Amino acid sequence: MRVEIWSDIACPWCYVGKARFEKALSAFPHRDDVEVVHRSFELDPGRAKGDIQPVLSMLTKKYGMSQAQAEAGEDNLGAQAAAEGLPYRPRGRDHGGTFDMHRLLHFAREGGRQVELLDLLYKANFAEERSVFGDDERLLDLATAAGLDTDAARAVLADPEAYAAEVREDQREAAELGARGVPFFVLDRTYGVSGAQPAEVFTQALTQAWGERPALKIVDGDAEACGPDGCAVPQT
Repeated sequence: MRVEIWSDIACPWCYVGKARFEKALSAFPHRDDVEVVHRSFELDPGRAKGDIQPVLSMLTKKYGMSQAQAEAGEDNLGAQAAAEGLPYRPRGRDHGGTFDMHRLLHFAREGGRQVELLDLLYKANFAEERSVFGDDERLLDLATAAGLDTDAARAVLADPEAYAAEVREDQREAAELGARGVPFFVLDRTYGVSGAQPAEVFTQALTQAWGERPALKIVDGDAEACGPDGCAVPQT
């Protein structure tokens, strides 16, 4: 079974939702037969690389919140993250475009290091002081820590078209599937789960999707085959 997860590094609920999904998956009896693929979704598509602002300022301007409401929301997210064992800084973070991060994640997927880089990006954005926005050297440090070749990652960041088509295709598919926000989980292209649901909801979705997988239909005939008792050898 394949589970595809659309998310954005700038999305705190994606950070929390990933942990909740992984909690459910770790207890799922068929977890070794579940392939997890992370896909791209920009919350601020087209945002200029240098357009960076404090998170609290972004929240007050984008959503019309008061400063107190924005701070309360961040405190709540900090509590939700802590409940999942995740570090979270409710003050002092900033917000910016994530297109380059998504391009690097596609590059990392080719090298089998996508999850490692995604985890490092989340931790850097939500728990560490140094910003991940507008700083290629910061992204290169994280890519190297994830096990990627530094020079190859640098080449990706230097070429604005590298893996850009892959990011845009992910976002086109998300829209086609009806995603209006993230995180968005799709199980075998049959079930969709929206938002950072409790682990119990993911457990139910995994169980239901697994149980409803189509059974293999075998077309039988008279062709020769080998079995437990050996192979039938034609007599001449």
